[in-house]
Amino acid sequence: MAGPPIVAVCEDDADIRELLAAYLTAQGFSVETAGDAKALDRVLARIKVSLVVLDWMLPGENGLSICRRLRANGGPPVIMLTARDEDGDRVAGLDGGADDYVSKPFNPRVLLSRVNAVLRRAGATVAIDTLTVADLVIDPDGRQVTLRGCEIALTAAEYDLLLCFARAPQRVLSRNQLLDATRGRTADLFDRTIDMQVSRLRRRLDEAGSDVAGLIRTVRNAGYMLAAPARQR
Repeated sequence: MAGPPIVAVCEDDADIRELLAAYLTAQGFSVETAGDAKALDRVLARIKVSLVVLDWMLPGENGLSICRRLRANGGPPVIMLTARDEDGDRVAGLDGGADDYVSKPFNPRVLLSRVNAVLRRAGATVAIDTLTVADLVIDPDGRQVTLRGCEIALTAAEYDLLLCFARAPQRVLSRNQLLDATRGRTADLFDRTIDMQVSRLRRRLDEAGSDVAGLIRTVRNAGYMLAAPARQR
């Protein structure tokens, strides 16, 4: 089975870059990140990406220049991400070869819809693979979680949280990243309900007899981590 589309996020603001990486990963994409044109060029030389989310205002070569260069060389589709919202700037970005344009501040779900639309036009789709984590099988297409063939009943929030962990295994995820990945910008950045959701997810998995309950680790002053690999099939 072909892997998921690879999205390169080129953004010099580390917080926005990591937010987008966590959110798009949770939605089933493989994500590469870069902070400037040189870093993006290294990504593109190493791997074939399906789409670039490109910030306009970058140190060194700006996003518009990069977009023109990518288009001239037959590069991947580009979505410009920028605080510039004047009509003239929008036209310049599209004339420069951008396939779409999203203005800051933005809701990640809006960007996700644009990414999916551009990929559909380019003939790419998100591959939805079954994920196996320890003794659990997670089916993103059917939104089902099974343990030794028996379905575990999870709430929508619990399922989204588990899927987020499974798509970023053995990686520390901050509370803000988990909130953004599961609820988008509608979440209060100081909202601590993620702690309660993690606690409920652990309890639900423990009651079902899953080993994964003990594999969702708290990382002090950092967030949470699924301390187990995930396999796709």
